[in-house]
Amino acid sequence: MKISYNWLKQFLKTDWDAEKTGELLTDLGLEIEGIETYESVKGGLKGIVVGEVLTCEQHENADRLKVTTVDIGEDAPLQIVCGAPNVASGQKVPVATIGTTLYSPEGEAWTIKKGKIRGEESHGMICAEDELGLGESHDGIMVLDSEIKVGTLAADLFKVETDQVFEIGLTPNRADAMSHYGVARDLKAGLLQKEISLELITPSVSSYHVDARALKIDVDVKDYEKAPRYCGVTISGLKVEPSPAWLQHRLKSIGLSPINNLVDITNYVLHELGQPLHAFDADKIKDRKIVVKTCKTGTKFTTLDGVVRELHEDDLMICDSQKPMCIAGVFGGIDSGVTENTTRIFLESAYFNPVSVRKTAKRHGLNTDSSFRFERGIDPNLTEYALKRAALLILDIAGGEITSDIVDAYPKKIKDFEVRLSFDNVKKLIGEEIPKETIKSILTSLDIKVNNVTEAGLGLTVPAYRNDVQREADIIEEILRVYGYNNIATTTKLNASISNSSRFEDYKLQNIIGNQLVSQGFFEILANSLTTPKYVELSEDLNEDHNVKMLNPLSNDLEVMRQSLLFSGLEAVAHNINRKRDDLKLFEFGKTYHQYSSDVREEHKHLSLFVTGNKSEERWNTSSSPSDFFYLKGTVEVVLERLGLTKFKSAPTKSDVFSEGMSLSIGKKTMVDFGLVKKSVLKHFGISQNVLFADFNWDNVLDMAQHNKIKFSAISKYPEVRRDFALLLDNNVTFEDINTIAKQTEKQLLKSVNLFDVYEGKNLPAGKKSYAVSFILQDEHKTLNDKQIDKIMSKLQSNFETKLGAELR
Repeated sequence: MKISYNWLKQFLKTDWDAEKTGELLTDLGLEIEGIETYESVKGGLKGIVVGEVLTCEQHENADRLKVTTVDIGEDAPLQIVCGAPNVASGQKVPVATIGTTLYSPEGEAWTIKKGKIRGEESHGMICAEDELGLGESHDGIMVLDSEIKVGTLAADLFKVETDQVFEIGLTPNRADAMSHYGVARDLKAGLLQKEISLELITPSVSSYHVDARALKIDVDVKDYEKAPRYCGVTISGLKVEPSPAWLQHRLKSIGLSPINNLVDITNYVLHELGQPLHAFDADKIKDRKIVVKTCKTGTKFTTLDGVVRELHEDDLMICDSQKPMCIAGVFGGIDSGVTENTTRIFLESAYFNPVSVRKTAKRHGLNTDSSFRFERGIDPNLTEYALKRAALLILDIAGGEITSDIVDAYPKKIKDFEVRLSFDNVKKLIGEEIPKETIKSILTSLDIKVNNVTEAGLGLTVPAYRNDVQREADIIEEILRVYGYNNIATTTKLNASISNSSRFEDYKLQNIIGNQLVSQGFFEILANSLTTPKYVELSEDLNEDHNVKMLNPLSNDLEVMRQSLLFSGLEAVAHNINRKRDDLKLFEFGKTYHQYSSDVREEHKHLSLFVTGNKSEERWNTSSSPSDFFYLKGTVEVVLERLGLTKFKSAPTKSDVFSEGMSLSIGKKTMVDFGLVKKSVLKHFGISQNVLFADFNWDNVLDMAQHNKIKFSAISKYPEVRRDFALLLDNNVTFEDINTIAKQTEKQLLKSVNLFDVYEGKNLPAGKKSYAVSFILQDEHKTLNDKQIDKIMSKLQSNFETKLGAELR
């Protein structure tokens, strides 16, 4: 938000420089992100003075050039070569001296230098209007009034306005500071703490009166919940034309482009007082009636930008007797606004429900100065005052007369907030005792009324425009920000307590696994928990009825809470692939959200992995290979093993988002589902390459990790023994079957089983495959002998033959 310092000083007659004022505003919570200089004429006409042409002679080497001598009030006149056809002796002219910077209409800067033009020295430049930024004429030099004194600064002559403009990073809760008046009100309170007492000067509306009751427009508010207060008045006999210079400068300084005097005045009052206004062409209001109501869903309405929009049944509209004219608090209509032919207007000033305006603005993708203020909550008690202020400005600038009484539809007054403040709580939260008189002074300076005073605290009334101050803690925050955070002493003693926390805390395990995945080349992503409801259509596992819907969605694509981490992750994968990053390893810790009934909502924690492209970057000494199912399987198992979860069972996954996949579980709890994402799902995101996805049920992982007991034992000093089998098996036999039978056969000495080769092809019977399996045997207390080893291997062979129909090759 931009705030003009010159404009601000109309409310407070301060002589502080902009930098110092900016520091105080920042201390008050209105953070100054930058201070820019505004000049009504670019460059401020610095270096431009009034000179008198003493002589003017033809240039000897150029027909179109003249050599002049110009008196600018210095010891000796300047010789200047000039090409303007209208230059003549005796003229008073603007002269750009050596070193002056001028700007082209396009904004390009160039500096006046001493030089020679066709052999004649030139020590400056006699300027035209467009060269100074004072007009568009370039037919010749600018000839000034002969009465002007030589040496007069052009900046003084043309009354160049220079201003300092604050860029305030306004937080959403500070609706009270969305105007120059609001910022001045805060600044006054801050200056008072510096023992500088200044009067807050507000524009007077005492001269307001009705000239003639010749144009009455009736107002019928159908929905007082969405429009608690609605004011309006008619003004006739207007003349629409460009605004005066002072008004244009005020608007330009804060980045607004002047349009015409009526529109500019409404914008001026908006930024002056924080009250949005709207001017309707009174002759376009059918039957001289304003109706504030909602319209049917699907009603067509063309806004000022020429866009035809479909209205929603909750959009509050300002209508006449036949049609909608304006989206209340958001945007005007193209058929009812002020034009150059307008002579009579209905001027609107209202207080609209912030939630209603916010929903409507988001629904239509509109963000205007008016909606920005209405959404955050304006002062409902300022409505009539701002209307009178704007009406008087219109009479002064555009002429005309007030031709109706003010209509003020305000059936239920918005009440101020009652808050009780405890002095003990002030000390407890701030950490320092602030004098009671100082507290009362600060609150009074913020328009917070002190109703009663006791030894324990204060009874307060907070004005309605401070909708962010409704609790005792809010009051204490107001006291502290005005008193000054920097004025609170820092203690030299630091007290801290040590808490006993479990090593199985969620964040600790997340850090352990996150660090492990990063060391394996993964990158962490953070996706939005809000997503589109259309994603549930991509999986039968998801139910549209289980969506947690947002009451006030930012857009249609952010309408519900996600039920799966898959789709937000695929958005990230697609984003990277579209930018030529095809080899990806991503992970995310996040939550899914489910509404199983009207009163049952659940959040589930997940860890998701995404792998696509090659396993590693292309190297000259290493061949790159694509990531496959078994690469992901190894990564998944390492994650579980890192948490001590090794005794898991595998089974085909039941999730329909995988074309092939596996599920690992411990007992009845599923730890993870992983596999290759179906092509139909990938196609929805425009992904043509394979994507591997793993979805850990992190709640189950945390639970099992806490129950897992980690045992430590010394490394055995006795050697391991390895034996291998080449087994001919049926195609339907899995390695899991072999591993299970082996562990059941020898529970003491068999330490591990590993599949190190698979062969399928010629020289094998139909329906058969060959597995090469290794077995590691070890006795913790002695060295194994051949007799023991052969006995174990014989048992294994016998069980494989009996239970699996295996044959040794």
